[in-house]
Amino acid sequence: MLSIIGDPMGRAEMTLDEQVVYLLKGAAETITEEELRKKLEKSEKTKEPLTVKVGFDPTAPDLHLGHTVLLRKMKHFQDLGHRVIFLIGDFTGRIGDPSGRSKTRPPLTQEEVLENAETYKTQVFKILDPEKTAIDFNSRWLASLCSEDWIRLSSKYTVARMLERDDFAKRMGSNQPISIHELLYPLAQAYDSVFLQADFELGGTDQKFNLLVGRDIQREFGQQPQVLLMTPILEGTDGVEKMSKSLGNYIGIDEPPQEIYGKLMSISDELMWRYFDLLTDLPEQEIQKLKSGVDSGSLHPMKVKADLAFQIVTDFHSERAAREAREQFARVFQRREDPQEMPIFQIRCDGPPISLADLIVQVDFSSSKSDARRLIRQGGVSIGGEKIEDPAHQIDPNQESDFVLRVGRRKFGRIKLK
Repeated sequence: MLSIIGDPMGRAEMTLDEQVVYLLKGAAETITEEELRKKLEKSEKTKEPLTVKVGFDPTAPDLHLGHTVLLRKMKHFQDLGHRVIFLIGDFTGRIGDPSGRSKTRPPLTQEEVLENAETYKTQVFKILDPEKTAIDFNSRWLASLCSEDWIRLSSKYTVARMLERDDFAKRMGSNQPISIHELLYPLAQAYDSVFLQADFELGGTDQKFNLLVGRDIQREFGQQPQVLLMTPILEGTDGVEKMSKSLGNYIGIDEPPQEIYGKLMSISDELMWRYFDLLTDLPEQEIQKLKSGVDSGSLHPMKVKADLAFQIVTDFHSERAAREAREQFARVFQRREDPQEMPIFQIRCDGPPISLADLIVQVDFSSSKSDARRLIRQGGVSIGGEKIEDPAHQIDPNQESDFVLRVGRRKFGRIKLK
């Protein structure tokens, strides 16, 4: 098995150049690398850690691998001894980030924000070191700003500059409304940097405008501007769209080990290298060595992908869970056997045959009957190992009362009709 996460050298032994390479691995853009180097030099001379700020608006309760690209970069700063602030935007979350939005984002309630924030706190320590992480909430200072404070903050940025952002320009061009409160979001995020006196702010490339406003506002308050390090947006399992739960192309870090392993094994060989780069600490030269091995035929891409899946499951669960997930994948997808463990559904019926499509919806293996019929037509459904391709298929409970239903690649259930 490949070792793709380990620590090849002690961080304290890293030269300045090696630290820069370590921090910039997988980064999409840095503003600026020269400033980054200067801040690291100053930290080495003064022996004072740098303050690294990363904000998360708790808009959804579950984190997926797309979020971990940023979390991993935070961990890299922790490895080098710097102070990382995991900032929960419980105040800004109630405004709603306009980044990438074609219309106004509905604000969250305080109850929704706090509930999601609690789940974040339990998930992020699967990556971050809890001993080296400061968790803060930006309502601690933003909620106490009075009207005069907001006016003073707003006076430090112009409407013309604010409307330069692509999201707003596109909405104006298509006559979509922009609410005044949306203009306050980047200013509020910028004030977070002022209050925390951030040396670095990390974020995805879709956050570039907000991060740049932070640099400008810090200057207005007489502070040295923060260095910006932006991470790429991770594509989902389809290899096309941004990883998103709403698109169904996500891999949640709290999902069962078998689910994470199976989803990773389903990604394309081309996308696998992107995941290696953004979701592991394997050095670039080692990734290129693996790629050359696959290209030459000396390494099978399935074996390399299996090692990637094994390590990621280990990161979020355990090595034992990864071994079990690997064995189940081999049993179910390579040897075509049923999984050893699966949910049992006991369903009452009156005697007459029941529709297979209805059954699939009833056990939540599909969201609708039309989708269930589509899966059947495409050959993605089997009963007791026998593929069913007739979307009108009926099940007679007098003849089939206990069987294994398989839908798609990863959904299994034992059905018991009563």
